[in-house]
Amino acid sequence: MIRKLLYNATLLLCAAALIVSCKEEEYSVPTPKSGLQNDCIKKSVGPGVAGIDMEFMYAMAIQESEGKLVSAQVEASIPGAPETYLEHRSFHTDAIGDDIGIPVATPSVTDGSVTKVTFDVDTNAATLRYYYRPTPAAVDKEVSFTFSATSSNGQTVTYTMGPYKIRRMEVVTNLAVSNGDKFYISVEDMAVYDETEAAARPDKIDVLYLFRTISGITFGHSFVAPAADGMYQPGVTLPNGVNRNTKIQKAWNVRDIHLGANAGTGNNSYVYLDDEDFRTLDLSAAPNYAINMLAQSGIWVQTADEKYKAYIYVNSINANGSAVIGIKRYRL
Repeated sequence: MIRKLLYNATLLLCAAALIVSCKEEEYSVPTPKSGLQNDCIKKSVGPGVAGIDMEFMYAMAIQESEGKLVSAQVEASIPGAPETYLEHRSFHTDAIGDDIGIPVATPSVTDGSVTKVTFDVDTNAATLRYYYRPTPAAVDKEVSFTFSATSSNGQTVTYTMGPYKIRRMEVVTNLAVSNGDKFYISVEDMAVYDETEAAARPDKIDVLYLFRTISGITFGHSFVAPAADGMYQPGVTLPNGVNRNTKIQKAWNVRDIHLGANAGTGNNSYVYLDDEDFRTLDLSAAPNYAINMLAQSGIWVQTADEKYKAYIYVNSINANGSAVIGIKRYRL
């Protein structure tokens, strides 16, 4: 009995010790580190593509008693397009989630691969956004970035990001097609043409956009190859030489964000197509037409000369026989 009482007492003491040891410690504000500090994140997502901005957020700070910020810069391993810049405003998020930008420096200046700002207000902390726009010269290469900041006490800090592979894909958006007018689509030119323009470049026309209301047939908004059977081109007389036999395959649930698909709905069919998707795509058995297409659907395409694969996304359609499309293509 004594042993049992001692055992129970020991259990109670252990439990009490456990409760005491699990008691939360009072929170204390962390002590800021001494010296100039910096950090960086990549804000944009999806593969790097020429002509589409890559966005970064670069934060830097120093204790007020130790100095203030003097300058910040970013050096890219491959120079960006002229649209590349470093924000001269420091951003923070307000209570309702809006980004608020406050000017803290002179507008950025780019010299070669280095983009720099000079602070013109007294501040010891800032978060600047950097927008890098890859050029065609960066395609199939890797690009890295060195972020750096200086403070009035003579300190310099750096932060390296990357490398990031710039893909071979190319993108064009907001192409308006209309039945009987701009309905000739060129994957090679990444453009749409009317009949006169198509007749001047017949070897570059890959797909026709057509809209028909046919009794007993659900035709609607359709994409067909110039070489498709006449039953898929009702009422069409093509210019001489417009005769490519393009492979075309429907895709109902591929909504590429680069092509303007709105991913805000949370639907998991919103994606970023990548080089690998085109490399592994087999269109050998695909037909040369796709009829009754809907908004937010698309078609996979392989040109007759096997020079390109592409994805044509249908952003919107109109009952008057018109649509807005985007093209993402991959050079084979």
